[in-house]
Amino acid sequence: MESDQLRKIIEGALLAAGRSLDVGHLEKLFDEFQIPPRDQILAALEEIEGDCSGRGFELKRTGSGYRFQVREELSEWVNRLWDEKPKKYSRALLETLALIAYRQPITRGDIEEIRGVSVSSEIIKTLLEREWVRVVGHRDVPGRPALYATTRQFLDYFSLKNLEELPSLNDIKDIEEINPELALELAEKMVGKEAQAAPDAQGELSETDEQEELVSVDECVNSEVADSDVDANLQTAENHQENL
Repeated sequence: MESDQLRKIIEGALLAAGRSLDVGHLEKLFDEFQIPPRDQILAALEEIEGDCSGRGFELKRTGSGYRFQVREELSEWVNRLWDEKPKKYSRALLETLALIAYRQPITRGDIEEIRGVSVSSEIIKTLLEREWVRVVGHRDVPGRPALYATTRQFLDYFSLKNLEELPSLNDIKDIEEINPELALELAEKMVGKEAQAAPDAQGELSETDEQEELVSVDECVNSEVADSDVDANLQTAENHQENL
């Protein structure tokens, strides 16, 4: 198949799907005897990505594949297409999500110990309903508490290809500031995300403990983990997501 025709087919499929498509999905667009070689599909995707340079949209690779999306820096203007206000998330929810993202797999008790306050059941429920986190197992201790990790939907929503694209610990000056640093980044991405697709049917999300204070530096220092432990946790989480 000619490369121009293949590129048009892929572009049309990505526009029609309205979601991320991986190479396997793209291969299914063709009859058994028409399937292009995988390297030809990847080359076409690379060409499409290059064609988007300097335009208002981009071809983005996420945890689930490839998709077209509006460039994040245009959210200020594109957001005005919708009357709905961006969803609001509490600081407590963002901190909880940040801790799960960096230290997964992690239990609710671990999160509470690090933050210094209890984690609302509504926060865990919201994260599970949004399919940003899931239970990947249970710790072998009395009570067998659930272990939480992020999902491919988390990667897709925040336009991440994998967990390695999270800000590295070296980019954060003080590890004890990991919660507010990542919470701020997640909040900024959430606001920009409203411009990349029409808002879903869910209402605004908010938590009653929005005004909770951040855990103090001393508390974070006492509960921090070494860089090597964090790297190991991220690798474990990557393995969980590959098994989805």
